[in-house]
Amino acid sequence: APPWAYACLAAYMFFLILTGFPINFLTLYVTIEHKKLRTPLNYILLNLAVSDLFMVFGGFTTTMYTSLHGYFVFGRLGCNLEGFFATLGGEMGLWSLVVLAFERWMVVCKPVSNFRFGENHAIMGVAFTWIMACSCAVPPLVGWSRYIPEGMQCSCGVDYYTRVPGVNNESFVIYMFIVHFFIPLFVIFFCYGRLVCTVKEAAAQQQESETTQRAEREVTRMVVIMVIGFLICWLPYAYVAWYIFTHQGSEFGPF
Repeated sequence: APPWAYACLAAYMFFLILTGFPINFLTLYVTIEHKKLRTPLNYILLNLAVSDLFMVFGGFTTTMYTSLHGYFVFGRLGCNLEGFFATLGGEMGLWSLVVLAFERWMVVCKPVSNFRFGENHAIMGVAFTWIMACSCAVPPLVGWSRYIPEGMQCSCGVDYYTRVPGVNNESFVIYMFIVHFFIPLFVIFFCYGRLVCTVKEAAAQQQESETTQRAEREVTRMVVIMVIGFLICWLPYAYVAWYIFTHQGSEFGPF
């Protein structure tokens, strides 16, 4: 890649650090400082902020530094560490969105009668995101796939590019797409779809007042934003990764 491409990458990473760190740090700080905000339903939002900070320190900062050098300068160990923390942060964010959708479905739609969402449920939800994130980030460290420099060779990620004997990239990539993309996508669509239906049914049973109409519009808007946000964040990466995996050896990218 030409030098200007690395400069653009470094500038973009700097922008993500400059915006991502203050926003997520302030989210944690304000929630910890104000007791009223420390509610069980907000635990998963705190977890989402933590996952973003993992991305800032484990991924963006490293990529910015290496892009200034034009290649990944930290060696094999550094590649494993950077790939692990970036993958961990990304997967924690993904599964936090899944748990957020599930919690809202449980609270609003009440599929389980007499269910009251409490602190134990919130802690279990956070623990679930860590377990699922580790189930994606740890295997490449222990022989199921591997972390290698990707893209412009300034950051490390799961090996979609090769089919080295003994590494089992094929099975891991298929596992990644089924468990860590299609299942989260299905859960988010299902939970938010049921949420919209429940709110519309409740509004239909009441008088069509301005309050109920406003609540229905706000819920629908929130659902659309969450679903579109998930697709914008994950669909391009999933598409590129699958294309690379299914077109081994073909040219991809502008450089």
